[in-house]
Amino acid sequence: MTIRALAESTGADVLAYIPSPPRGVWYLGPFPLRAYAICIIIGIVAAIWLGEKRWVARGGESGAVLDIAMFAVPLGLIGGRLYHVATDWEKYFGPHRKADAHWWAIWQGGLGIWGAVLLGAFGAWIGCRHYRIPLPAFGDAIAPGVLLAQAIGRLGNYFNQELFGRETTLPWGLEIFDRFDANGGSDPMNGVSNGVVVHVVQPTFLYELLWNLLGVAILLYVDRKFRIGHGRLFALYVAIYCFGRFFVELMRDDEATHIAGLRVNTFTSAIVFVCAVAYFLLATKGRETPAQVRAGAERPWPWQFGALRAYGAAVATEPAIPGTDAAAKESADEKSGAGESTDKTESADEAESESADEPVPADDAEPADKAKAAEEPEKVEVAKKSDTADKADSKSDS
Repeated sequence: MTIRALAESTGADVLAYIPSPPRGVWYLGPFPLRAYAICIIIGIVAAIWLGEKRWVARGGESGAVLDIAMFAVPLGLIGGRLYHVATDWEKYFGPHRKADAHWWAIWQGGLGIWGAVLLGAFGAWIGCRHYRIPLPAFGDAIAPGVLLAQAIGRLGNYFNQELFGRETTLPWGLEIFDRFDANGGSDPMNGVSNGVVVHVVQPTFLYELLWNLLGVAILLYVDRKFRIGHGRLFALYVAIYCFGRFFVELMRDDEATHIAGLRVNTFTSAIVFVCAVAYFLLATKGRETPAQVRAGAERPWPWQFGALRAYGAAVATEPAIPGTDAAAKESADEKSGAGESTDKTESADEAESESADEPVPADDAEPADKAKAAEEPEKVEVAKKSDTADKADSKSDS
């Protein structure tokens, strides 16, 4: 017996299902404040924050994630909208399109994560090329943050009453309300509900949110445990997301384009999943060193196996980066060496000073000094003989 059935049988006013928010838009004067946009912005901020911490921990320069986000975020939003329009083109260009449905009106809802990741990755590639940062290592650093942003963004779908599943009697079913504008017309996106439940559906937004949070935990654990690199953690993120999204798509019942009776996103999930797993298995193993993620360093692509091995060997001989354990060890070694050389120099100076003060024994004198000492008595003797001769001459003269 479900909680709803129990409540009905007892007549008790028990909350059995998850209620949808009565509205998803608030107005500050003429300006709309949309919960969907707020959730996206919070998700982007969370992704940048987590990505920045992880990038700096890997040896990257502080501020690089925010710099590259200036390229990736705008293109990601454009890509998400283009994917939505391409897969639901009948809403905007078909014979039964709505008069107020505009393909460029992003505030009306509609962002496809596949296009957002694809074009956002292209923007990140542009930023990495500009700052000379390795894209695969950058992708590994931001992967958990991107999945966290997707989880937060799913709350926006909750406020919009969209992306829900088929009707259900499960106790965690989601209540869907009709919403109306100020004139009493139906307005699911911008209106306010009257509290009347029209459907109880599978909360697929919640399933995907929880799956994404679990994926974030898995990515953080795998990265800490196995220290994988060269874009393989990003590939694992894509595979995790696609695996869960495949089954979520099978439960959804909202309007979407179908191919062979299946939603188009079901095919996208399967194809991208296979590609991500292939990259994870075939990409270069190991992890980039701090020197390899340093901005401005020339490096080969992940699939250039021989060049990567040669580059790794060359990097091993480079000076350590300040702030790392290797740099600290190198600094300690330098200080130790400098201390030893200073002690040796002081000892040599002291010995030289002592030898200058002590008299040098004759046996230890240099040969030149011995010769000089031998010449001194001979000069004295010659001088004495010269004086005697001079005195004799002087007597004879007198």
